[in-house]
Amino acid sequence: MSKEISVVGLGPGNLDYMTKAGIDRIKNSEIVIGGGRQLEEISSLLTDQHTYVMKKLEEMKGFVLENLDRNMVFIVSGDTGYYSLLTYLKKSFPEQKFNVIPGISSFQYLFSKIELTWEHYQLCSVHGRKNDYIEIFKNSKSGVVLLTDEENNPIEISKTLVKNGVIDAEIIVGERLSYKDEAITRFLVKDYTKYNKKYGMNVTIIRKV
Repeated sequence: MSKEISVVGLGPGNLDYMTKAGIDRIKNSEIVIGGGRQLEEISSLLTDQHTYVMKKLEEMKGFVLENLDRNMVFIVSGDTGYYSLLTYLKKSFPEQKFNVIPGISSFQYLFSKIELTWEHYQLCSVHGRKNDYIEIFKNSKSGVVLLTDEENNPIEISKTLVKNGVIDAEIIVGERLSYKDEAITRFLVKDYTKYNKKYGMNVTIIRKV
């Protein structure tokens, strides 16, 4: 008999920011599926659960179909509702019942650290995809929140802003959020050359000033 599949949001990374509901679900599971980093983060919660490291989606799909009679939990980064594996899972297993337990997103965490609210910001991802964040920024009330990657990093974003005449903005970069070595850097976009360095895993806010 098929059991429901749980999808649990890890949050920004540190288990201190994971929900109790998510932690309890992992502890009571038989199989835990996730990326290598996600599984490493939750290792302290595991006892005798079988772990499956996701690599190829089609291989993972086959594994899930073979184990639908067991309690499975997928671990996903951040919020389960924003550019999440949940979309692929729902399409791949349309008849399956899901139990979705969200975690806080990295940008929610970053806004809490800089003591600002984010209801007037536009969310946008340039992580492995293209978005016209310049136009989105111009049309926003307060600014834009960007999920970034190595190519679309804070310095390249700053260069693009200046090139397009956007200089009345502050760049806020959150690296390794929620970990002991987290770093939050803030600078005016016009001063980006003074902050030219390689930024680690990060969220970038472009704030109107």
